[in-house]
Amino acid sequence: MITLGGESIEKLQLSYVRTSCPRCSSGDHQKGTALLGQHLTRLATTLTITGALAFAAPTGAHAGAIGATPVRTFEYSVGGVTMKVPTGCMFTHVVRGSGRKITYQNAGVDFAFVGALSSGFCNWRIDFSYTDTNNRTYRKSRGRTHSECKIDPMRSNSPQTLPRYGKACAHLHVNGVRRVSQCHHVTK
Repeated sequence: MITLGGESIEKLQLSYVRTSCPRCSSGDHQKGTALLGQHLTRLATTLTITGALAFAAPTGAHAGAIGATPVRTFEYSVGGVTMKVPTGCMFTHVVRGSGRKITYQNAGVDFAFVGALSSGFCNWRIDFSYTDTNNRTYRKSRGRTHSECKIDPMRSNSPQTLPRYGKACAHLHVNGVRRVSQCHHVTK
């Protein structure tokens, strides 16, 4: 049993489900529990991979980076309804490649704990941007705005060769507002 602030996760789940779970009207609490387990597994996998990469010996020709930034709690309005994104979300950004060549890039949100029972993100998009070593943005890849609500928004970007060294960043926008960014340095 996992404890957080002196309470077990099971108690937090039941408390959360009783107060605002959209599944309560159908009595389907097993989906919420399964969803929580699924997102805890994703978070554990992300943290394990990040830890393994931190201790792995670098290879000569390939480079990669995985970073995760916490998404702060915030509220926003959709169609007159106030939505709240609780704590327990991480915005993860993965870049693989060599030098200025990016062979794979992906960014998305992982939920854990009571955050997994949230309604997620509505009117979201993920953008990628690239800045040079003087912090001037020279390229942007704006994602499509998704009107549906999704608990785990994710986007990949096409492989590319950057014209300059600097930073590769991913940005999560919700309801037109940038909520979190995660960047990696692109160096020789």
